[in-house]
Parts: sequence; C-alpha cells; structure tokens
Amino acid sequence: MSVRTLVVDDSLTMQALIQRTLASDPHIHVVGTASSAEEARARIKELDPDVVTLDIEMPGMNGLDFLERLMRLRPTPVVMLSTLTSEGADASIAALELGAFECFDKLALRRPDEAIRLPALVRAASGSRGRSVAAAPRAPEPAPQADYTPRDQSMIAVGASTGGVEALIELLSGFPATCPPTVIVQHMPPSFTASFAARLDRLCKPSVEEARAGAVLRPGKVYLAPGGDQHLEIAGPANRRYCRLLAGPKASGHQPSVDVLFQSVARVAGADAVGAILTGMGADGAEGMLAMRQAGSVTIGQDEASSVVYGMPAVAHRIGAVVQQMPLRRIAARLLQECRA
Repeated sequence: MSVRTLVVDDSLTMQALIQRTLASDPHIHVVGTASSAEEARARIKELDPDVVTLDIEMPGMNGLDFLERLMRLRPTPVVMLSTLTSEGADASIAALELGAFECFDKLALRRPDEAIRLPALVRAASGSRGRSVAAAPRAPEPAPQADYTPRDQSMIAVGASTGGVEALIELLSGFPATCPPTVIVQHMPPSFTASFAARLDRLCKPSVEEARAGAVLRPGKVYLAPGGDQHLEIAGPANRRYCRLLAGPKASGHQPSVDVLFQSVARVAGADAVGAILTGMGADGAEGMLAMRQAGSVTIGQDEASSVVYGMPAVAHRIGAVVQQMPLRRIAARLLQECRA
C-alpha cells in the first residue's frame, strides 16, 4: 500500500527535487504539492494525505505556525524540511516539540547517499500517530521532589531517537533539581544539541548541558551527548565518573550511539545505574541495554502505546534487555525510585 504524500515548499525547484527523491521509493506516491500554507490547507482537505513534508520557511504563514494549527485541528504525520544550521536549530526543535515526526536537512537532498533517508522517514512517519498539540505531552506521574536524595554513585542513562524531543521534555519535567547524574544520547544533527540542551535547561529543574570531555557527573546535572562525529562514554572510578568523548566510526548506524553509551555504563557503573530506552527508529541501544541488565542495572523500556516509533524499545524488549516496559509518563518516577537513597 502506497504512502500518499503531500509536498509543501514555496520553491518549485525544491518541490521537484523532493518529489524526485521520494519517487525512488515505490511505496511512496506524491499525491500533490503546495507552495504556501493557505494552499497546503486546501490540498490537505482535498487529498487527505498520509504524510506531509513541510518547509519551515515559507511566505505568509510560516511552517511552524502552520504545523501548530495542523496538529491542533487535523493531526497528521509531518516531516519538516529545513537547513539544519545553528540558526535553524531553534525552529527545528520547536517543530519537533509541536509534533513533527522528524526534521530533514534540505542540503542532504543534493547528496544521494544521504537523500535516501527521506523516503525512509516518510514511510516511518506514515506508521506513526499524528499527535495533537492539545493532547500532548501528558503530565508525568508525580515523582519525589523536595526531599529527594539520590543514592551515592547512582546514575541514570537514557537513549532516544525519533519522537525523543517531546519524550525527553516530558521525562525530565518529572525530575527534581537533586536528580541523580543523568547522561543522554538523543539522535540529532550536530547543530541541534546545544540548542536542545539549552531548551531542556530552561524547562526542567535539573541543570542540563551538552556533555564536555572530562565533565564530572554530579547530582542535579543532566549531560546531553553532542551531535557530530563523537561518541559519549562514561569513565572513571565510582566516586568520580566523568564524560568521555571519543572519535570513531558510527556504531549501530549512529554517532553518537546509544549502544556505545550504554555499554560504557554497564562496564563502569553496573548495578549503580538505571537505564531507559525511549521512542526511536531502528535498534540502537538494545544491545547496550542488554549489557546494562547483565551487569545488574535496572532497565526500563517505553511501551508501544506511548512511543511515536516503537523501534528501539521494541528490539530491546525482544532480546530480553528490558526489565519492565511502561508508559512514558511513569518512567521518571520509576527511575528516581530506583536511585533513591
């Protein structure tokens, strides 16, 4: 069955390039195009597409404003197209918060080895649930706050991919300012992670920052792996664990990789650590989570019903890496409970 797709971009040249890229996949059928938000609204009503590709920058109503209205009035899977520069990072992260399935770099359309990722995203988006702004995110279950003290040497490790921006905002909103040291790999472009860390820092009680080489893990701090050509690992003795950034090839198809982080946590922290694998395409993190469980860590997987894409947590569950699956809104409280003094 074909994925019926509407392409929205104010540039006719870009429309043609997107259509040509999507046409390489026999399971995708471009049912129409639109050059403005107003035209897109009419085409969506007329064609009822399965997926919309949407340009962030358009004349008149911009892509973000249109996305917000679409998700509120007619939730539809959307892949945003943007120039993934540092200037566009804030807008792209805002789009992901509003419910966009994923953001894709327009410049990658001119690089055949990278352009093939767009049809894969559109196919995956068609199997996701369009998310209404009015309905999400749901408030997490109450977690310990004022008197919370983490157990000595305890720590939390989290991995996420597609859908992870919303999921991490919801997860960390349940963390107190005195949370255990927390390390996170979220798959996103290099230009995004500093902006996303700053966004999380503004929204959440703990201090959130991009992980730096040598940064010592401390309670009340969350460390987000920087995007780019390095992996984040944890190293050091139990009383002074620190972040280590290592150059190297992709692992499990990603850089940074959740597997690399989780495997280091298994080696260094073992039963002191608690892990969570959240929504995402693919299998990154499953083997690393299995290593954590075998080392004595409690491991939690996001359940299918609350995942935008039940890929990474599904594989982790299938290979026996997950101690328990649960809805996203319950995960923060469980992680904190496992680390409480």
